Amino acid sequence: MADRSFWTGKRVFVTGHTGFKGGWLSIWLNALGAEVTGYALAPPTDPSLYDLCRVDLLVRSVIADVRDADRLAAALAGARPEIVFHLASQPIVRESYRDPVGTYATNLLGTAHLLQSVRSCGDVKVVLNVTSDKCYENREWVWGYRESEPLGGYDPYSSSKACSELITAAYRASFFNPEDPCSHKAGIASARAGNVIGGGDFATDRLLPDCIRAILKGEPIRLRNPEATRPWQHVLEPLSGYLLLARKLHEAPRVFSGAWNFGPDDRDVRPVSWVVDRFCELWGSGASRVQDESRHPHEARFLKLDCSKAKAELGWRPRWDIDKTLEMSVAWTKAFAAGSEYLRSLCLSQIAAYGDPHEPCVP
Repeated sequence: MADRSFWTGKRVFVTGHTGFKGGWLSIWLNALGAEVTGYALAPPTDPSLYDLCRVDLLVRSVIADVRDADRLAAALAGARPEIVFHLASQPIVRESYRDPVGTYATNLLGTAHLLQSVRSCGDVKVVLNVTSDKCYENREWVWGYRESEPLGGYDPYSSSKACSELITAAYRASFFNPEDPCSHKAGIASARAGNVIGGGDFATDRLLPDCIRAILKGEPIRLRNPEATRPWQHVLEPLSGYLLLARKLHEAPRVFSGAWNFGPDDRDVRPVSWVVDRFCELWGSGASRVQDESRHPHEARFLKLDCSKAKAELGWRPRWDIDKTLEMSVAWTKAFAAGSEYLRSLCLSQIAAYGDPHEPCVP
């Protein structure tokens, strides 16, 4: 288990705690001794990691919408957090085609509402806005995007995450300027992670959950874009980066405010077809795939992150390769399929196996 010395007793506010990444983060923070308040809509899927792991027993949970500015401000003021992780969002590319306005409302206004609320909450020392690797203007090139690359987005989801980055940068420059620390107390950063996978993700239109649903139904996995290449990583990888960055921001906001990439090593940037074939191998009998020939909305073909900044300045680097990531994901899902009542314990054992996010990982 990670070193508890920094996190014990810290008041932490997590938006999106009922989601996949937010649920894992809440479990980890609780294990580290933090006092966590969560703010989010009800779990977006049934089943959900939040319900299966009884995350509600680990946090003070506020079920509400980030588009409700008054409710969010009241919850933040009541929690008096020192550290804020903003994960609440509409996170699915294909859903953004179905509901673009709702996607923009959640991902833009939610960010603005949170940062505006932080302005009047004097206890906050750290705000980390979690966006996406898809915030970059995707030019389909084979090298990784750096934090200084232009923001963009073909689809409403991707562009909404680019806008969330711009909102964060504007609030940081206008109200939390790291060059003027006497006027405020908070360090503001954003984090751009790769394609996150792991046990407990039940979202629609996402690769591993789609694979799992097909296998449990006894159906072949239908691949929409088998040659699409993504930076795959276990959910604990970016979360370890967020925890490390939050501590660094707490210690030196002037140095660590800004944007940060957290992605896998180049060898783990793989096409969808490879990931699914390896997943099927690990699962065993009953797993197969076919090509889905129907038409689908546009999605980028190639995406990779350059994480040199996080490696050089934070001492962060990925710990699990794609094989280990898929092994852990299969183990969790098989426990779920078998009806295990100890899924939170399994999360904790995987967190313990991953190690301390505050200790640099030697490659």
